[in-house]
Parts: sequence; structure tokens; C-alpha cells
Amino acid sequence: MAKSKTQYACQNCGATYIKWQGHCSACKEWGTLVEEVARPVSVAKGGIGGLVRKSVPLRMQDIEATAETRLATPDEQLNRVLGENGIVIGSVVLLAGEPGIGKSTVLLQLAASIGKRVLYISGEESQHQIRMRAERLGARNEHLFIAAETNLEQVEIFVKELQPDLLIIDSIQTLQTDDLESAPGSVGQVRECTTRLVRLAKDPETPIPVFLIGHINKEGNLAGPKVLEHIVDAVLVFSGEHHSNFRILRSVKNRFGANELGLYEMTSGGLRQVNNPSEIFLSPTSDETMSGISIAATMEGQRPLLVEIQALVSGMAYGTAQRSSTGFDLRRLHMLLAVLEKRCGFKFSQKDVFSNVTGGLSLTDPAVDLALICALISSLHDLPISRKTVFAAEVGLSGEIRPIGRLEPRMMEASRLGFEEMFVAQSQAQALKEAYPGLKVHGVSRLDQVFRTVFGGE
Repeated sequence: MAKSKTQYACQNCGATYIKWQGHCSACKEWGTLVEEVARPVSVAKGGIGGLVRKSVPLRMQDIEATAETRLATPDEQLNRVLGENGIVIGSVVLLAGEPGIGKSTVLLQLAASIGKRVLYISGEESQHQIRMRAERLGARNEHLFIAAETNLEQVEIFVKELQPDLLIIDSIQTLQTDDLESAPGSVGQVRECTTRLVRLAKDPETPIPVFLIGHINKEGNLAGPKVLEHIVDAVLVFSGEHHSNFRILRSVKNRFGANELGLYEMTSGGLRQVNNPSEIFLSPTSDETMSGISIAATMEGQRPLLVEIQALVSGMAYGTAQRSSTGFDLRRLHMLLAVLEKRCGFKFSQKDVFSNVTGGLSLTDPAVDLALICALISSLHDLPISRKTVFAAEVGLSGEIRPIGRLEPRMMEASRLGFEEMFVAQSQAQALKEAYPGLKVHGVSRLDQVFRTVFGGE
């Protein structure tokens, strides 16, 4: 087979060159030239200007509206993240995460438990290594085929011969095609290999779902070209602290569902599904004498979560007050501290302030504002907050309590976990006060109302 011709294209302006050079002559940018396959346009009879018609545009009402065919999995957390009914046939899913976090483990467990013909391509481990890991995890599937291969053309032959129901590539950075001379993991190789795998997955005659494991760089972003995230159907990020056993699977892009969150625990026998998030985000202690701790009701996709917000306010140790936040936007922390000083008279300018969200979760939901403010006041005056109280409201710049979206599922989760009191915006309290008899709902419109109720007149 004749070798495909290659060219070098500028990723900034699109100019093409026959040889690599460090500087693009068109846009004057440096280091933007990437090797790619040059695909000449073939001239066919009946074509217009060398173009060949391969499809016909249809009116929208003439297109049959059918639900996507899905491949069910026994992993409820993965089903939640991808869509309640499993993996969409013909979809391409990119799973990214730090080294050693458990990306290969979660997909190997999926391959062994799904009960379908699975082709697992590994470019990082030998077949013997994968077999030993599967034995350690108790993963057994007589229809699981494992190949240690890095050549894309050979992978395509395997797929044609085996006709698998699921294809797993571990990892996309190790794959290379003979059409390009660049090394595996380069921008051109990653983009070309992914494009061909997408074409393979969406073949109308034999569509198959494909999972790609991707590396991340030292900044925490997905390694490779940004176009990689655009051409796949879903991007999942597997994260967690290395000193903790809990792992979070989050979808940052999903063409077939909402951005959801799945929870796992790493054990000696592999990853265990966590169906009760309070195991991670709520402290098991029942000591109510500790100050600086409050409970917030937040949402991750369609799932309500109750998380523990911690705050520490102490005397200034250095000439400038320190501000540190883990799991919460530092700029929003500064804004809430300014609101407390300006509107409520609390003095934080000479205090060091630290905030933390337990469980390694990063929150952007404004409904956490009220919980964080109460944790700050609790730490400032060393006044504990009842562990049976939960907060769900946004705080405005004038100190007003603002309503939030999707309050009812948050209240349902708080009631299910046995919480007794909940603070929400006044405008939302009336309609939902009687919805959950065991949960006392406090409707508040200003911060001073919250302080008087929670801290007894403070």
C-alpha cells in the first residue's frame, strides 16, 4: 500500500507547508505547525468541481426521531454519568485523569462485567500484566480479548476480525498510524488516530462504542490537541486525592445526557460504587461542639449532594491577612468577606481566613454561599452550628438572601438523610414548607435573620 502524503498545517491560521519549520510565514506564530495527512480531493464523474455527493439533506420533519441504542452496563455510577441506560452504540468516550488514579481499573472492570465481546487494546502494558491485574480484581469475562498493540492499522484489523461490542483503547497517546512519521503522542498522531477511531465507531454498518483513555499534562488539562475534546461524544474526568480512597467520575461534556457525577471507592479488590454520597462529603463525627462547620445542599448535574463546608478564622500571623480556599472560588470568598464587613459589621480584615470543601469536591454552585458565610461566623465567634441544619441559598452583594434553582431535590435529599432544619430564601419557603413534614424550613431574606436564628441573637 502506497504511503499517504503528509503536510504541515498551522494550527493558528491554517496555512500548509511541505516541510516542518518552527515559524509560520503566514501568521508569524512560532511552534504551531503540526504534521497531518494530506487528503487530495478525487475527481469523480458527475461531480461538481471535483466534489462527490455522499449524503442528501433532508427536511427536519422528514427525519425519523428515534432514541439512541444503548449498551447496558452493571456499573450504576457509569450509567448515571453517561446516561441512565448505559453506553450509546457508536459513541466515542474520552476518559482522562492523573496517572495512577484508576482509569484503566474502571474500564477493565467494565470490560469484565459487561457480558459482551470486548476488545481491550493496551499500549502501556503487556497481555500478561493485564491478566495479572484482572485476576487481582476478580475480573473474568470469557468474551474479553486483550491485545498489546500501538499500531492503528493493526487495531482496525482486530476490530474487523473480532467484531467486538465494545472497544477500549489504553491509551490514545500510545497509538500511532503509519500515515504519519511523527512520534506517538504528538499532536498530529493523536488527532489522526482519534479521527479514524471516530469514523470506525460511527460506521453505519457496524457501529461500536469506543472508550479512549487520555493523559493529562502537568497543568491538569487534557494532553494533546484541543480538537480532541471536540470530536468525541463525551469527555469524562476521573479524579481524586491520592491519599484518599474515594474517586469522582465527572462528565464535562456529554452529547447524550446531562453533566453528571459518579462516586467510587478504591479498595484492594478494585473500585467499589458509592451509592450514598454522604460517605464522602459528610463527616462521620456527631460532635456538635466544633465550630466553623456547616452543611450545604448543592447539585451536581441531576444529583443533589449534601457537603460539609469548613472555615477557619484566626488571628493574623503575618503583616498581610491570608486568604486560602480549597474547593471554592477564592474570588467569591473575598466577595462574601466584603459583604460581611460592609453589610453586617463583622471584622475580617485583621484575620486569616481558610475555607475547605470536604471530599475533594470543587463547587461552583452559588447555593453554597449561605453555608460558607455561616461557617465563617461560627469560626470567628467559636459558636458551633447544629449538625442537623442545612443551608441552600445565594447571598447578594447587599446582604440579601437570593433564591436558587432546583430547591426541591435538595430538600428531598436533606429529609432523606435526617436533617431537621433548612435555611432557604424567603421567596421559596412558602411553597415548600409543608412538602417534608420532618424538615423545618426557615425562609429568610437578610443575613441578620439567619444569624439571630442560627446563633441565638448574634
